[in-house]
Amino acid sequence: MSVTRRALMLGSVAAFALPSSRGLTEQDYPNRTIRIVVPSSAGGPNDIPARLASQFLPTRFGQSVLVENRAGAGGALGTREVAKAAPDGYTLLSGGAGMMAVIPALSASAGYDPIRDFAPIAKFMEAFQILLVNPASPWQTVAELVAHAKDHPGTVNYAHAGIASIPHLAGEMFRLRTGAGIIGVPFRGGSEALVSVLNNICQLTFENVTIALPMVREGKLRALAVTSAIRSPLAPELPTMIEAGVPDYEVTTFFGLEAPAGTSPAIVAKLNRTINEALAMPELREAITKLGGLSELGTPEEFGRTIAAHFARWQELGKATGIRLD
Repeated sequence: MSVTRRALMLGSVAAFALPSSRGLTEQDYPNRTIRIVVPSSAGGPNDIPARLASQFLPTRFGQSVLVENRAGAGGALGTREVAKAAPDGYTLLSGGAGMMAVIPALSASAGYDPIRDFAPIAKFMEAFQILLVNPASPWQTVAELVAHAKDHPGTVNYAHAGIASIPHLAGEMFRLRTGAGIIGVPFRGGSEALVSVLNNICQLTFENVTIALPMVREGKLRALAVTSAIRSPLAPELPTMIEAGVPDYEVTTFFGLEAPAGTSPAIVAKLNRTINEALAMPELREAITKLGGLSELGTPEEFGRTIAAHFARWQELGKATGIRLD
């Protein structure tokens, strides 16, 4: 074999073994293991898209999917890692609203920009909170709660899971949108915050629907409204905050997959299409609903607009309240 021919063959092997995103076509991708980084500990909500993807992507692509939990810095550590990864479609992020909106909006040291450094792929689900009060309280509606808090400023406390947690942000947005003089009380986690309302130490809190609804059904807590823009199929009897009279109020969390910026649009489109096909399956939609989420099929561009809207919302709230993570 001539030296020239051998060099060409070796070059072809090397090119196959080390594909670049520019050289890949939609048909080529994927030809090796896909790694999905979850920037939090195993078992949390950010795990959901990654674990679901690790089940259905291999059956469609014929390649394995490795889920890697990279907790640290509140989620920024793993998120920064993916932002700096090669944009070849083989390192993805299972990033929710905390990593893709809250942290970069409220911290100058996040180390990444959610708009500039990522290519959105698909949103798996969007979840919401429920405004809860102790059943011994006199308030049957949001309007009654707001009226009381305005008439008695500083006497109504809301429990939350720490600075910049979703219950904290939900409470501060409630305070701003209503003018109610409520005071946030931080606890070491959502469980402690919830217990404080169960014991009537704090008067209200915001909690995820799947955690809150069983206690509401048992009469341990009273639900006044949901924080989503539309009513939930899990609790259709509960009004949204907007319906309850709180203007321009929406607090939700999203969970989805993102790739490093610069990833081939063909690869992003193929991933998006495959994920949407899976999300259209009734059994998967039912599973997501039971987790307290709403699943909507959408394009990468639509998911990008969701990320940008959440990012802008928390930037605005941070400026108005002084909430910072630094």
